[in-house]
Amino acid sequence: MSVPQGSRRRALVALAALAPLCPVHAGAQLEEPLADAVRSALSAAIHYSAPPVPAFVDVASRARYQQWHQASAARLASRMSEPVLRDEFLQTLWYEAKRAGLEVALVLGLVQVESGFRKFALSRAGARGYMQVMPFWARLIGDGDPAVLFHTQTNLRFGCVILRHYLDREAGNTAMALGRYNGSRGQMAYPEAVLAAQRIWE
Repeated sequence: MSVPQGSRRRALVALAALAPLCPVHAGAQLEEPLADAVRSALSAAIHYSAPPVPAFVDVASRARYQQWHQASAARLASRMSEPVLRDEFLQTLWYEAKRAGLEVALVLGLVQVESGFRKFALSRAGARGYMQVMPFWARLIGDGDPAVLFHTQTNLRFGCVILRHYLDREAGNTAMALGRYNGSRGQMAYPEAVLAAQRIWE
């Protein structure tokens, strides 16, 4: 039986209220005006409704994914003890990172630094979820409801699309894009932390 959208959003808000404010890195991310074409492109990317089910062109690709998934799940077990939640998170993150043209290890490094893999992480500035997406993004390119940013696929999709947008703006400069994502462009502490975490997941 499907859960009504309104009920799901209310449940997410209630769960988030139970989660304490945790020390996370996001919060200084700046709301910047977007050109109409950029807003439309980002919005289209967000609203593409395909489920996060990996597809593979051959047996070797599937085997590499399964090997990655198994190794990553073992590494993540101490932070995310529930196997179903862990498998959903990894499958969805892999799918959304690939969909956005991002390195999976980079996205894992960003999640590690941003939220410590806490689904309901909430910064003092209101950034939400695994990738600490600021609520203004839900207004700019979503349906305006920040509660959906605690939903796993929604949060990872927003975060990956936004990071891809910043990489494009910075002509592929990862450090600058990460700084922009964090709201600390030009300062190296945050990019260095994410890149160090990325190396753990490679």
